Amino acid sequence: MAKTCNCKSRRKPSLPTSQSASDEKARTALQADSVTVASSADGRVVTLTLPGGPLGARTASEISEACERLQEDRNIRALLLRSKAEDFCSGLAGEFDRHAVSPDPAAALSRLRIPLVALLSGECSSGGLEIALACDIRIGTPASRYSLRDPLSGSLPSWGGTQRLPRAISLGRASAMLLLGTEIDAATAQNWGLIHSVADDLEASSDSTVDALLACGPLAIEMAKEAIHRGSELPLRDGLRLEGDLNHQLAATEDRAEGLAAFFAKRPPDFSGR
Repeated sequence: MAKTCNCKSRRKPSLPTSQSASDEKARTALQADSVTVASSADGRVVTLTLPGGPLGARTASEISEACERLQEDRNIRALLLRSKAEDFCSGLAGEFDRHAVSPDPAAALSRLRIPLVALLSGECSSGGLEIALACDIRIGTPASRYSLRDPLSGSLPSWGGTQRLPRAISLGRASAMLLLGTEIDAATAQNWGLIHSVADDLEASSDSTVDALLACGPLAIEMAKEAIHRGSELPLRDGLRLEGDLNHQLAATEDRAEGLAAFFAKRPPDFSGR
């Protein structure tokens, strides 16, 4: 059975029965704005569920805080990022100053060594798209749509959108989305490489994706992710050197020995992450 907890560690006090209806309504709204963290029974898969809709300061801070707590848990093998609401993120809420959150949620997610899978539905805009771009695998529904329209409100993406978007879909396509405020649908997003697949059933798609990730050696996945992200910022010669160095590190691990033993014994490997 999955364990679910609120992102904040402090338990909320119960409201007295004499509280007014307006206070009760405020409490409900506060709970709806919280990020929840759930782990699988074996602790290998963690799901971060966002409230969805407009992204506020509380949600952004809780994403960053959750990532910091998960950073050192070596038992975790994959993280799913999803939304309760129909819209993954319809933009920033009200007067929210995105510079007030440090580290920002996209940066906090990008620091995690494990593979990150974003399950995207409805609108994925502004800071929400920047958060999704920090994930390694992005799966959208047929009705999902994507935009980075910050200049329309006189602002600029500041959670990595101007850097990660062109790396994902090319400079020209990113320029159209950012400079012209172009919104794209799921089919276009998949064609451009912004999302990796389109699924009617996000649950089933996430299950198969996680199964594929868990079948791999965790250290190999971790080093592959490092090679991709660090290597993309290096000249080819240096990137190839990085790949070689990581291969040498992996060769000395128990997981690599287990992978070879399982191959020759024609059995599934039992990786330990060591």
